[in-house]
Amino acid sequence: MTNVLNEVMQMFIHDTGFQYITGPMLIMWAICGLLFYLAIKKQYEPLLLLPIAFGALMANLPTRALYDGGWTIDGMFHPTAGLYFFISQGIHLELFPPIIFLGVGALTDFGPLIANPRTLLLGGAAQLGVFATMFCAVAFGIFTLGESASIGIIGGADGPTSIFLANKLAPHLIGPIAVAAYTYMSLVPLIQPPIMRALTTDAERKIRMKSLRKVSKLERIVFPLVVMVLCIMVVPDASALIAMLMLGNVLRESGVVDRLVKACQNEIINVTTIFLGTAVGMTMQAEIFLRPTTLAIIAMGVVAFGLSTVGGVVMAKIMNKLSPNNPVNPLIGSAGVSAVPMAARVSQNVGAEYDPQNYLLMHAMGPNVAGVIGTAVAAGYMISRLSGH
Repeated sequence: MTNVLNEVMQMFIHDTGFQYITGPMLIMWAICGLLFYLAIKKQYEPLLLLPIAFGALMANLPTRALYDGGWTIDGMFHPTAGLYFFISQGIHLELFPPIIFLGVGALTDFGPLIANPRTLLLGGAAQLGVFATMFCAVAFGIFTLGESASIGIIGGADGPTSIFLANKLAPHLIGPIAVAAYTYMSLVPLIQPPIMRALTTDAERKIRMKSLRKVSKLERIVFPLVVMVLCIMVVPDASALIAMLMLGNVLRESGVVDRLVKACQNEIINVTTIFLGTAVGMTMQAEIFLRPTTLAIIAMGVVAFGLSTVGGVVMAKIMNKLSPNNPVNPLIGSAGVSAVPMAARVSQNVGAEYDPQNYLLMHAMGPNVAGVIGTAVAAGYMISRLSGH
């Protein structure tokens, strides 16, 4: 009787996934729990952290129903078909990030940037963290050029661009890079204000900028077309991101395709967000994620983000030195990172602490949009220079 029970138990264990559970998997369960907490309780970028957490939990379970492949002796599963295999192609075939950009373009008002084009400089200066962190990562000697560039782009605070670049230059690091990028994006209200206050004086924080001029419909339509042509001519490798961003904006500003605009703003971007987050989470297998390099990536990511904030604020201060008669409130420089529109709201909130009647939000949207374009161009340049490294 005992032998029969033992055989039944062995058969049960063999037919279940319990035999594949490892210590690293349990650690990843705890990390997933933290991501669920940040997404649900703290509401830190929940639209993507929640699917990422769910995908990461699935990646650390012996889930065969989602895959069609084979287990290896180390307990890792290698999918060759099945649900996850096909969903993940949205990343590998570079579909999801450009589609997200389509939605961003349809949701974003480019008017403040058109009305005050000098804020392009603030978006460009905010790329400081991207390149400075890239060079630091190379100097450490543990990352290749491609890996270093993928880590540096976290400083742009643009999740889809981070994933797009990592897929090109360091696909094995998509998981930690995406988690770092979206986590720091969600922590914009916590990370940026101390840096903004440290770099500005009380008088600078109270600067009231001139009202933005009204932008005509013709300008709103021509601007994204011209920017697309120029960016693609200069950096062809950024074509997918830039073109889809501008397509979404042209649809928005045309005023004749409301159904398409609403689809881009809602159904298309929402469905893609679910698939993108889940697919990214599924790359976070314990054997890949729990490495010393992951901690290094997360640490360098916050440095990159901080330096990008510094770059935008300092550039605004330089602009004020060069053009004292038309000053820029340096607080909007922090919005040069790509976290649209969260970074612009942070500029508004910090400014309101010192002058409740000072409305910086629309002014901050200029560098915010410029940051999106700047990060995409920076990613395209890195791809063109570093592919194969």
